[in-house]
Amino acid sequence: MRVAVLALLWGSTFLWIELALRGLSPLQVTLVRCVLGALVLTAFCYATGRRLPQGRGLWRHIFVAGFFCNALPFALFSLGQQTVGSGLAGVLNATTPLWSIALGLALGSERGPRPVRLAGLLLGFGGTVVIFAPWQTTGATGWGALAILGAAASYAVAFTYMGRTLVGKGIPTISLSAAQLVAASGLTAVAMPIGGLESIDVGPTVLVAAVVLSVFCTAITFHLTYRIINDEGATSAAVVGYLLPVVSVLLGAVVLGEDLSVRVVLGMAVVLAGVGMTRHKGALDRHAPGLASELSPRSS
Repeated sequence: MRVAVLALLWGSTFLWIELALRGLSPLQVTLVRCVLGALVLTAFCYATGRRLPQGRGLWRHIFVAGFFCNALPFALFSLGQQTVGSGLAGVLNATTPLWSIALGLALGSERGPRPVRLAGLLLGFGGTVVIFAPWQTTGATGWGALAILGAAASYAVAFTYMGRTLVGKGIPTISLSAAQLVAASGLTAVAMPIGGLESIDVGPTVLVAAVVLSVFCTAITFHLTYRIINDEGATSAAVVGYLLPVVSVLLGAVVLGEDLSVRVVLGMAVVLAGVGMTRHKGALDRHAPGLASELSPRSS
């Protein structure tokens, strides 16, 4: 039940971004998402008897993680969805595991990937080529899709960094999550003069979208993800990665009336097939654990 709720909340993120952008700029959406999410998680942190992490060195790691896991990808998603539909954004977000493997190969932490895992990597990126259709003179994706792919790659960098510096260090996950959003709020606030000072048009739809995006799709999904990993294991949490694009595509089509071409749908299917191959039980090895598998009960 919790996996289904998480998939619905996480998969609907792109719908709420799309609606929030009707009255807010991309950086404004990012700032609201970080600030409200930070307030919710910080309040929950102290309400449960915990506190934010201490130590200058630890906070340096938190700021790096907050940049790559929150501030940068949140901004890139909002920028990208100015020209890319919410459904396609959800599918492109699903390329994060592919970027994680590519990063592991580049850093040498992914040693001797099994053939099915490597084939999945190549197939997944092949699917993104189908979506982009570089052989066409024009396309609906353009720079927006590149921004979203950049967000997915940023997540991969963040997960690798967090797995090495923050996860499994005995710090409560709720404390780390709250601290990350606090750091991301500060980083986004610094960037506001660049493109976040435009006039806003906060109608009921935009207001509801911003609140739901911040509270449910950012703060609550953070906590719920870690609770599922803690209680049911990384495998149950990983299922969300397969359900998320399905939810985003369905919501985009039903709620926003987004129209997907046969080529884009085919590319989506190829991307998801590639991701599935990289996560197949036989394709995983002990040399390349994902962040989810590193989130042990002691870090909850």
